[in-house]
Amino acid sequence: MGSVLHVVAAVIIEGDRVLACRRRPDKTAGGRWEFPGGKVENGEAPDAALRREILEELGVEILVLDELTTDDTRVDDRMIRLRCLRSELVGTAPVSSTDHDRLEWVPVSKLSQLDWADPDLPAVRLLTTGPR
Repeated sequence: MGSVLHVVAAVIIEGDRVLACRRRPDKTAGGRWEFPGGKVENGEAPDAALRREILEELGVEILVLDELTTDDTRVDDRMIRLRCLRSELVGTAPVSSTDHDRLEWVPVSKLSQLDWADPDLPAVRLLTTGPR
């Protein structure tokens, strides 16, 4: 097995809606939806990595609350370990992204209707059906 890529994502919930981001067509998994975030750098704490990635990608600040899920998903020849962290916005909501062509606030009940990137599916299932 190859290396494990450590990735963090923000599950930003406001009321009954969650921020979903659609990857730009020129990106890996283009056209699929995901929670915003990115790679954890060597020696970086997951919450610090997430705050940095969200600021770079969405231009907004977040407060990381707690962990929702951590799951390993094989994508091609690489294992992706995605840690989804429940977060809330500090200040204004994002209006654009460096990696996404759409940002949408989606009711939790409608999350499963989107075409999610494979690593995000366990968190989507947990949000829509509750813990098993």
